[in-house]
Amino acid sequence: HQTHYCPGCGHGVAHKLIAEALEDLNLQDQTILVSPVGCSVFAYYYFDVGNVQVAHGRAPAAATGLKRACPDKIVLAYQGDGDLAAIGTAEIVHAANRGEKIAVFFVNNAIYGMTGGQMAPTTLVGQRSTTSPWGRRPVNEGFPLHMAEILSSLEAPVYIERVALSDNKNIMKARRAVRKALELQRNGAGFTFVEILSPCPTIWGKDPVEARKWVAEKMIPSFPLNVFRDRKVEIPESNQPPQKTVQEVVEGERQAARAAFVPGRHHQFDHLDIKIAGFGGQGVLLLGQLLAEMGMREGLEVSWLPSYGPEMRSGSAHCHVCLSKQRIGSPLLSRPNVLVAMNEISLRKFASQVAPGGTIIYGRERLPEDISFPQVQVVCIPASEIADKLGSAKVANVVMMGALLQETECLASATAMKVLEAKVKNPALLEFDRKALDAGRLYIDHTVAIGAVTQADGFAE
Repeated sequence: HQTHYCPGCGHGVAHKLIAEALEDLNLQDQTILVSPVGCSVFAYYYFDVGNVQVAHGRAPAAATGLKRACPDKIVLAYQGDGDLAAIGTAEIVHAANRGEKIAVFFVNNAIYGMTGGQMAPTTLVGQRSTTSPWGRRPVNEGFPLHMAEILSSLEAPVYIERVALSDNKNIMKARRAVRKALELQRNGAGFTFVEILSPCPTIWGKDPVEARKWVAEKMIPSFPLNVFRDRKVEIPESNQPPQKTVQEVVEGERQAARAAFVPGRHHQFDHLDIKIAGFGGQGVLLLGQLLAEMGMREGLEVSWLPSYGPEMRSGSAHCHVCLSKQRIGSPLLSRPNVLVAMNEISLRKFASQVAPGGTIIYGRERLPEDISFPQVQVVCIPASEIADKLGSAKVANVVMMGALLQETECLASATAMKVLEAKVKNPALLEFDRKALDAGRLYIDHTVAIGAVTQADGFAE
């Protein structure tokens, strides 16, 4: 059988130590191995256990999810230094800090092996690589990361040890460390971490014997072997939410979908594209979400795509909503049929995008005097003023929704109320929403003048 590891590589030894321990401890059928990018990716060829391949550096995050979903399983993460100590630094630190009940085996060979010998976070000071041809310089690249020491500064881990594959004596110590980490997992103790100093003869440019000596003479002085943590850590228990089986969750969703579905609704359109725009804080994105939820309840294909700046208030915000009887190719709208503009800035920015024959619903009493839209229907409604009269400025977006539903007849007002009842938990605010929805519809029926051309005074004809 042809192996994937170079002669003298430490991965093969580490694999054997882990596999032997799994078999001796009778854990093989309970184990899920998580292996990410790098030479560790080949682990799935050699372990007859459950295996999940994950993105670069994300093994602790994936292992966390697996362990929480399958608490009776033994979950292992097997990672190299270019993975765990570089792109995966955040994942390993936070998994350790939470005390996740996983075992992490960290193979440290002080170099990027698979990708051709670039400098890794653990590359030694003065060590040459393809990206540090003059040797690692602390003034330029910083010092090597000592992951065992970093993680041992956290409170939650129960066992952290650094071992080396430099000679038979140290390999036997590594064997004991691997077994202990797995025994602790079997006992449900908490987060365990074993750092394994490993030779990489090919990338180092050495034969296997020289590579082992280099581990002993160069790596161990920089990464001292030690048991950094070996203690039981008491993490306060919290009240866990009630757990449901997958079948219970799926059946609950089915019942909710059946209860929410609005049968018999005949839509006058095959596809309707709506762009909603305004300031942050005006409920622009929420209005889009409400429309998308309504579309789903009426059996339509829907999409909702938000776009907003970093500001919590007063920044620009808009969203795209597609309602269709067919599958939707893209949620991004370049020529919407309907524009809901809650302020003048949004009107000026997006009105030119509305398709000919479309509709603009503008949240003011009249249009600015210097603009007109000869190819579209225009509806002006002072939504903020109406909301203020109702007693809550927060419901201006619902006033606009009522106007939209009445003008386009795209969705039913009854569906709107069902969605609002599901989303709004405050009874007082729900009553404001009910009044706002009715006010928007009534304003369209009794007040608005609608026309394809705006007049010189800024009013629609």
